[in-house]
This record gives sequence, structure tokens and C-alpha cells, in this order.
Amino acid sequence: MDRRIRKSKKAIEEALISLMVENDFEDITINSIAERADVNRGTIYLHYKDKYDLLEQCIEREIQELLISCMPEGTESYPSKTPLLRTFKYLEEHSFIYHTLLTNKGVPTFRNKLLTVMKEGLREQLQLNGINQNMNKEILIEFWSSAIIGVIEWWITQSMPYTAEEITEHLWTLLERIQIILK
Repeated sequence: MDRRIRKSKKAIEEALISLMVENDFEDITINSIAERADVNRGTIYLHYKDKYDLLEQCIEREIQELLISCMPEGTESYPSKTPLLRTFKYLEEHSFIYHTLLTNKGVPTFRNKLLTVMKEGLREQLQLNGINQNMNKEILIEFWSSAIIGVIEWWITQSMPYTAEEITEHLWTLLERIQIILK
């Protein structure tokens, strides 16, 4: 992608996020985004159909970046605390955008997308590793993904009262205890 296009898209996405700190998503207009990004309305429409498409692409990019930085690497066994710690460190580093997307009243889709991605990842890992063979996989996936996303959402919206290391340790201990109970 051309450097100018990348720069424009970054400015537009950053403008949207900064406006979402101040306003509900529904109250944000293309004009206000263009003004904040210091671009013409036409520039926004070159890259996005409307503000909903802009939000969708912004969310998709954020989730992809989260996945890339946090998924288990080649030889790591699963479940493992390392990817969980990487996830919390990534969220800590990018807390502004995640806090904004999780707390803006007009964006319930972000949490739902996070939950869907978590479910897909857990489903894939359960199939690869064959853990909890005696459990109903759908219930297990629903339980674990809801628990993890719930803790992530709480941690971010409460201004991260624990470090990434501390919250990882607490969550991992809980997941281990649940694992023991489920065996």
C-alpha cells in the first residue's frame, strides 16, 4: 500500500477513535472525522463506504494485530500462560483504543468480535491438543471464552488495576483450578 494512503487511513482511524472518546459512535459524522483527520470527506469515501465501514475496518485491524502478537508460537504447548501474558501486555500497550472501543455505547460489536475470535482460537486449540475429551466442546469453549473476555473487559474498563503480569497470574490460576475441576 502506498505510504500516502497508509498515512491517510491511519489519520482517519485515529480521528474516529479520538472522537469516540468524546461522543457516542452514533453521534459522530463523516464531516467531524474528516475535520479531525485534516482530510477531505472525499478522502474518507475513497477508503470507506461510510462511518460503519470505517469502524468495521478499524475493529478488524485491531483484532488482527492482537491475534498476530498474541497467538501461541510454533513450539509452545497449549494451554500456556505465555500467549495469555502476551495478550495482556499487548492490551496494556494499546489500552487507549481498547478502552474506547469497549466503553463507547455505540460499539457493542467490538466485544462480540473479540468473543468470536476467542471462541475460534479455543476451538482450534482444543481440536489440535485433544484436551478435555470427556467435556462437551461447545460448552467448554463458551465458558472459557466468556470468562477470559469478561476478565479482559473488566481489567480494561477499570483502568487496569493490576499489571499485565499480575492479571495473567490471577487468570491463569483460575483457569488451572477450573481445569482440575473439569478433569
